[in-house]
Amino acid sequence: MQQKLNIPAAAERLKEVVKHTPLIYNPRLSEKYNCKVYLKREDLQVVRSYKLRGAYNMISQLGQEQLANGVVCASAGNHAQGVAFSCKQMGIKGIIFMPTITPRQKVTQTEMFGGDHIEIILTGDTFDDCLQDALEYTSANSMTFIPPFDDYRIIEGQGTVGIEIIEDLPETDIVIVPVGGGGLAAGVSSYLKQVKPDIKILGVEPEGAPSLKRALEVGGPVTLESINRFVDGAAVKRIGSLTFDFCKNLLDDIALIPEGKVCTTILKLYNEDAIVAEPAGALSVSALDIFRDKIKGKNVVCVISGGNNDIDRMQEIKELSLLYEGLKHYFIIRFPQRPGALKLFVNEVLGPQDDITRFEFIKKTERERGPALVGIELKSAADYTSLIERMSTHKFEFKEINQDQTLFEYLV
Repeated sequence: MQQKLNIPAAAERLKEVVKHTPLIYNPRLSEKYNCKVYLKREDLQVVRSYKLRGAYNMISQLGQEQLANGVVCASAGNHAQGVAFSCKQMGIKGIIFMPTITPRQKVTQTEMFGGDHIEIILTGDTFDDCLQDALEYTSANSMTFIPPFDDYRIIEGQGTVGIEIIEDLPETDIVIVPVGGGGLAAGVSSYLKQVKPDIKILGVEPEGAPSLKRALEVGGPVTLESINRFVDGAAVKRIGSLTFDFCKNLLDDIALIPEGKVCTTILKLYNEDAIVAEPAGALSVSALDIFRDKIKGKNVVCVISGGNNDIDRMQEIKELSLLYEGLKHYFIIRFPQRPGALKLFVNEVLGPQDDITRFEFIKKTERERGPALVGIELKSAADYTSLIERMSTHKFEFKEINQDQTLFEYLV
């Protein structure tokens, strides 16, 4: 039997710790989608994500003996920072397990929030390995494990986002919320459906990690064999058992968003709205296109769940966006073995606004050059067809590798 959540009680525990983050009207998106779009800015939270809410709500309810023994978590990002901040705030010991591949920036942020109250242990090549080590350490040292999403106290904490939304905009019609493990979606939908039954809650997952979508298809949580980890804050192999029950009953729809589209949204939010959103934080805005018909004329809230985006990822984000928008294409091209072939390609095959962004011969012998890897950026996706026609007309042998994932990863 599902336990009843007490989200207002969680809000009371959190009121001196978390920020009541702003709900900001966005004119650009509102005009584009013919509705009123508001952004719930959890990227402006104390630790730059909503994760602090659930972590603090759970830790603050532990008994004195549990607090004395300390807590453990496994996370490569926002949950680790929420737990670290909570440990420092409450003056308790925390052990933070992070995969060895965790970017240094995230490790440093976690150290900053936790200070002397935490110890970070880097272990395992994957999150699953890291999690196993964390659970074994927890048991061996009689500590308390703080899960990232699948606990009622975690769900209650994340649900306080819903309280703030309805306080700031009682006339909210639709809330779009990202889904990873499901803690945020479960908490927000549980509270909002209780106080405003006719409100619509729309969930959004990355296309490469559809843990909720697959669970809904088979009737319960399943472990995905592999996932695309790019949208790291929502790339979860298995949705929680508790969170699945809430999401199954309370979400009105679920959408899958290609990772490239997420990248386009990140860049637009940054360039046009001065918002630094992490990939998971951009999911809700990315879904506006898919839900265009549902949101027309409505008051729509998009939850920007976090803003912990490493600046070192921006080149990768731009690249993925260009690929998704059809503006960048990679080819293996075998140039004719005749004088002036390369000059012909540049002068006659490339369009006036096309640009070569990468050129390297894949192999060559003493007698002849091999094929070349060529990256071409277009001004408009509509220019692609004429580019292909010109390559064929001038008898250049080519193979596009954008859609060949194995070859793309090997060469690009």
